[in-house]
Amino acid sequence: MQLPNMVAMSQAMPLPEGRDPTLATSVHRRLREDILSGRLPPGQKLKLRDLAESYGAGASPMREALSKLAAEGLAERLEHRGFRVAAAALGQLNGLIRSRVLAECAALRESIRQGDAAWEEAVVLAQHRLNRVARSLDAHRFATNPEWEACHREFHRALLAACGAPPLLAFCDRLREEAQRYRALANTVAYPDRDVAAEHAAIARAALDRDADAATALLAQHYERTGAFVGADLGRRVG
Repeated sequence: MQLPNMVAMSQAMPLPEGRDPTLATSVHRRLREDILSGRLPPGQKLKLRDLAESYGAGASPMREALSKLAAEGLAERLEHRGFRVAAAALGQLNGLIRSRVLAECAALRESIRQGDAAWEEAVVLAQHRLNRVARSLDAHRFATNPEWEACHREFHRALLAACGAPPLLAFCDRLREEAQRYRALANTVAYPDRDVAAEHAAIARAALDRDADAATALLAQHYERTGAFVGADLGRRVG
C-alpha cells in the first residue's frame, strides 16, 4: 500500500537536510499532527523511504521522530519491519473516554460554580464562532476542516476555563489531544447524521443555566456517543 501524499496533508514545505537537531522535532510534529487528525489512519505502515521523500527529511531524523512517536504510543515498532501507526484499540478508547468524563465533568462542575459574567460571555462567543464554521469541507463526505477543529477545541476549553485548577485543565487538554484521532474515525462514520451542533448547544445552555447536573450528564453523553460510533466501526473491522 502506498503512503498518502503526506506533504499535502501536513501542508508544509520540504525540510532542508542537515544535522540541525530541530529537524527531527519538526518532522515529529508534522507526523504527530497527521496521526492525530486521522490523515494517517490506524494501522498504516510508515515506510522510512516513503516518509523521507514525503516529508523532505533524511533517514536519521525520520527514525528519531518515529522512535519518539512510538514512545508516545502513537506508532508501533514492528520487529525488523519498521513502524506503523498505532492501532485504534477499543479497550484503550473506552479507558480514554472514561478518563475524559471523570476529569472534564469535575472541571465543568467547578467552572459552573465559579464562573462569572466574563466566563458566560466567553462560552457564548466560543459557541457562536463554532456555529459559524462548517464542520466538513465537503458537504457529501467528511473532510476535516482545521478551522472548525480549532473552534471546537476552544469551545470545550471555554466551558472548563473557570474551574480554577490549571493542572486539571492541562490534563483535560492532554486527554482531548489523545482522543483526537478517535474523533476523526467517529466523524468519518457518523457524518452527516450526527447533529454535533445540537449536542454542543445543549451542553452550553445547561452550563449557562448553572445546571451542573444536566451539563455534566450531557457532556458525558457527548463523549460516550463518539465512543459508540468508533466502537461500532472497530467492531466491523475486526469482524
